Amino acid sequence: MLLEEAYETFEAVELAIEGRPAELRNELGDLLFQIVFYAQVAQERGDFSIDDVTNAVHEKMVRRHPHVFGDAKADNTTDVLRTWEAIKAEEKRAAGASAGQDESLLDGVSSKAPALMEAHQLSTKAARVGFDWQRIEDIFAKIQEELDELRAAIDAHAESKSEANHTRVREEVGDLLFAVTNIARHLKVEPEAALKLTNRKFRRRFGYIEQKLRERGQAFEDTTLDELEALWQAAKTQAQN
Repeated sequence: MLLEEAYETFEAVELAIEGRPAELRNELGDLLFQIVFYAQVAQERGDFSIDDVTNAVHEKMVRRHPHVFGDAKADNTTDVLRTWEAIKAEEKRAAGASAGQDESLLDGVSSKAPALMEAHQLSTKAARVGFDWQRIEDIFAKIQEELDELRAAIDAHAESKSEANHTRVREEVGDLLFAVTNIARHLKVEPEAALKLTNRKFRRRFGYIEQKLRERGQAFEDTTLDELEALWQAAKTQAQN
């Protein structure tokens, strides 16, 4: 239920941007209810209260933003993010967390998150310590490299329908998506949100095709691909699309 409410809130943010803030207000309320509910359960178990939750996040924000709440200086966003990571690492050491070889900067990224979101967060974490492309042109070159490798994998799979070749195709598709995610990150675009917008656009345009076919009394199986493409192009010209 918590994940469902989080996704609905995520979608409501996009609706608010489009001028429908009431949806976001309602979904934030539903999400807040889940947070309060879990905190109440924890309090009844003697673990912590909702006050502990809010106090902890307040203290963390103050602690990790010394350039805002303290005397530290930060010249740019990169400095802010690197300071954030350094403070987090110090917090782990202070809490007695292992600083051995098994500890990774990427441990803080949940493997349960949606794949695009996880990819975005992984590359963001790596970029904060300098592991990143310096120019967006270099990422475009990487995308072309991944496209070439995907084409080679597809050709290999066409010659031999082995499971190993199919696995390679799957991996190359993943590599391509990861590279595209980095383009989004460099452009300060959240990839999950961007894809959600495209999904909604596709729904509208496909719905237009379905509506026109119904008006004609025509089924998909009785429609040629050229006719469907013409309807798709017509859908793209609609003002709301």
